[in-house]
Amino acid sequence: MVDGVQPVPDDGRASNRAECRPDRDGDSSRIRRRRPPAERTFSVRHHQRNDTLEPESGNPCPAAHHCRELPDRRGASRSFHSLPVRCGSGPTGLLSRRTGSRESAMANRPPDAREDHMTASDTRTTMSAADRLDRAGTRTGPILALLFAANLLNFYDRTIPAIIVEPLKAEFGLSDAQIGLLSAAFTLVYAIVGIPLGRFADRRSRRVILSVGLVTWSLFTGISGLATTFAVLLAIRVLVGIGESSFAPAANSMIGDLYPSDRRGRAVGLLQLGLPLGLVLAFFTVGGITEAFGTWRAAFFIAAVPGLIIAVLFAFIREPRRGAAESAGTSTGEVDRPFHRLLRVRTLWWLVLAAIGSQVAAYAVATFSVPLFQRHFGMSLPTSGLLTGITIGLTGVAGLLVGGRIADRASRRSAAGRVYVGASALLLAAPLTLGALLLGEDHVALFVIIFSVGWLLQYAYYTAAYPAIADVVGPRLRGTAVSIYLAASYLLGGAVGPVLAGALSDRFAAAATDLTASEAAAHGLRLSLTIVIPASLLLAAAGLLGAARHVIRDQARMHAAS
Repeated sequence: MVDGVQPVPDDGRASNRAECRPDRDGDSSRIRRRRPPAERTFSVRHHQRNDTLEPESGNPCPAAHHCRELPDRRGASRSFHSLPVRCGSGPTGLLSRRTGSRESAMANRPPDAREDHMTASDTRTTMSAADRLDRAGTRTGPILALLFAANLLNFYDRTIPAIIVEPLKAEFGLSDAQIGLLSAAFTLVYAIVGIPLGRFADRRSRRVILSVGLVTWSLFTGISGLATTFAVLLAIRVLVGIGESSFAPAANSMIGDLYPSDRRGRAVGLLQLGLPLGLVLAFFTVGGITEAFGTWRAAFFIAAVPGLIIAVLFAFIREPRRGAAESAGTSTGEVDRPFHRLLRVRTLWWLVLAAIGSQVAAYAVATFSVPLFQRHFGMSLPTSGLLTGITIGLTGVAGLLVGGRIADRASRRSAAGRVYVGASALLLAAPLTLGALLLGEDHVALFVIIFSVGWLLQYAYYTAAYPAIADVVGPRLRGTAVSIYLAASYLLGGAVGPVLAGALSDRFAAAATDLTASEAAAHGLRLSLTIVIPASLLLAAAGLLGAARHVIRDQARMHAAS
């Protein structure tokens, strides 16, 4: 027995016994293991300054006088409760979530190699924020899967009117400007109602908000199929917007508490996969449903059912604690003057500018891509939906998955890294979409290829902007921040894009007096999108470049205020 250090008590399995003893030079900061470690574990009990290791049986740790607070993987001192560890001498006690992981690897090395490797610098906790959430009963994977499914339905339901533009125009005698108004009315309400709902998400249960929102927008999606006039359809779509406005603030706030900063980009990318996949599913199915049933109303009836099922599933999830994924401690008290605090974050101002440009382009494309394929390229409704699903839907899957990984890697070097990645992608997307829209009517395949590449790059905006909000805004204000961000972007971007594109289309078509009515409609729409889309993408890139200049400073202020 070495002075001051007791061997680990024998638990009846002598072959797996490990001892704490000094090395040959008398330095007790190293560990020598004769055999693989025992299955016996110890739990860390938190004290004011020091953490003492004690066996789960309640007996004193044989090396308790050497045990102290342990650094986490970010270098900050942290204390953990009920964390399985291996008894070691001093700060080199090894921590492991599973027996036989790192310890078994050490045991198989030569004694000198084990001794040299297992120094004090090797001691760190391997528990990530997601691991701690799992221990608290909050499973990140199933929650993210439900959020993804809800987001998919969110975009599926809102995309239906954009696919049935021609049937709606035929039944109600509408112009392109009125079609744009149908989308704009939804977007305006979505943006305005989202602000109080975002504030509500910072104060109340996000799980309940998500469930109620899903039920609301699913029911009114089904009721949309009962509309008898354009005015009635417009009013019902406004109510759909109220329900859908509850999702983004609550979902993004929850993502911020489920995943730490260095994994948040991928998590947001997976959440935002609901956008392109929702578009793909809608563009691939709504046209076929309309032709199969002989009416555009059937698509609304069918779309209402899945949302009600997802709403029920949300009632069974366990909501994460606010700030659970932050590396530094955060306060859970009420924030005074929340809007004043957020308006002082310069990064948000630039992100809003980027969002305006992105939403103008996105909503113009989503609203008029199917009519563009029908008018300019002469495709049928199902084929137009299929090609639109490829160009702006399937591309998003690759764009969000790859973009999320690249953005997270860039953020490990600098908080501004992911924002620069998004800006660079948008700068490449603008000329590609412009080149595709300048192609003639005989080059539909080339159009699909070039526009798809450009729109794939456009999706890098989402994996840059949404994680950047969580990087500069504390957990208690994230729902409010997202709602303000979305309100501004939808009011000035999403609502403007379809109306602007539709109005320009009507004007250019009216000016083409030397063309037939169908040719003029195709010419007007293509020329309108050629102007609106590339210019909007350049505006979004400028916003992200501005945000990148301030994100590091604003992140430091957030941590200082926590």
